Amino acid sequence: MRTIRIGPGEHLVTQRADEQIVTVLGSCVAACIRDPVAGVGGMNHFMLPESETGVWGEASANMRYGNFAMERLINDILCRGGQRGRLEIKLFGGATLVTNGASVGRQNADFVEAYMAAEGMPVAASHLRGTHARRIEFVPLSGRVRMLEMSDETAPIALTERSFLKAIQGTDNSGAIELFD
Repeated sequence: MRTIRIGPGEHLVTQRADEQIVTVLGSCVAACIRDPVAGVGGMNHFMLPESETGVWGEASANMRYGNFAMERLINDILCRGGQRGRLEIKLFGGATLVTNGASVGRQNADFVEAYMAAEGMPVAASHLRGTHARRIEFVPLSGRVRMLEMSDETAPIALTERSFLKAIQGTDNSGAIELFD
């Protein structure tokens, strides 16, 4: 089996039976979506719920936002012969690894559930929220997902999430909307 790793702001769609997609999630969310009849599927990995512009700092990095990442993944599957009514959807991530009041993981999980409900797309399986990082292995053609909760290995991911939060806090958000509880 050929393993392809995706990171934050990335996605992959494939029709190959010998490929699996792998990612590691903390507060981020990944959607694993496939059409079993068309033999196509893929995974995304997004960092924040949504953005109107898709701008990240000074660059366009819209796939880091859930609203762009979900549209792109679904549209890429549909372009390869998938049909909305046949899509099998599995959702993972949205953990709270860093206690700072931002609750980005919960916001990501809330977003993806609301998005699926608004689109009228049922979710076949999900493992959202919690306090542990997850490693996700998805074989799009079979629909098989393996998930490993990384309780002992969470520390390095928590460090990455802390640097991510510092980077976000250091960016110019003039004209932005701040989400809060």
